[in-house]
Amino acid sequence: MTKDRPLYEEDQMLLEMAGGNEKPLDYFYNKYSTKVYSTAISYTKNEQDAEEVLQDVFITLFEAAGKFKNDASVSTWIYRITVNKSLDFLRKKNSLKRKGVFSSIFSKDTGETIIEPVDFVHPGVKLENAEDGKLLFKVLDELTENQKTVFILTQIDGLPQQKVADIMEVSRKSVESLLQRAKASMREKLEKFYPERGNFKKNTSK
Repeated sequence: MTKDRPLYEEDQMLLEMAGGNEKPLDYFYNKYSTKVYSTAISYTKNEQDAEEVLQDVFITLFEAAGKFKNDASVSTWIYRITVNKSLDFLRKKNSLKRKGVFSSIFSKDTGETIIEPVDFVHPGVKLENAEDGKLLFKVLDELTENQKTVFILTQIDGLPQQKVADIMEVSRKSVESLLQRAKASMREKLEKFYPERGNFKKNTSK
């Protein structure tokens, strides 16, 4: 396992990878793979799919190392790649769903689910909040892509709003606005469909 190195050396390590040196990739994988996986599974809600996104992120990191513009930290760039790859994965999966590829799960006539998907429990959700976590993820997919990204990065991954703004290449005020709209939308849906759960307001107001 590659030893941890100071952040200021990561730019140089990307340059080495751009020149064809594969060794720095071990360092980046050891340091960031857990974070990448956690973000990816929040989008995909499926371990196998998250693993696929994880692999794609690090392949892209190696192949695109020479394109790093040094306009943000390497960690920000890796998060940006992860978000883009996760969203791309979902778009592709939804496209295949519309074409009837998943006919064993979705009705070709109505498009409705034939087999209910297994309730998703994020590995980072504490056991006492697992049930609330299942319900939260059920309505998360109904958000816009930007709202979903802001909610995942701030509320699930716990990143500061300025970091999220850098990842998304928007202003911090935009992140605040997107987060407010995401919380309001999720709270409305949760209270509508699960009125017996009285603590959603608390769980979505971090």
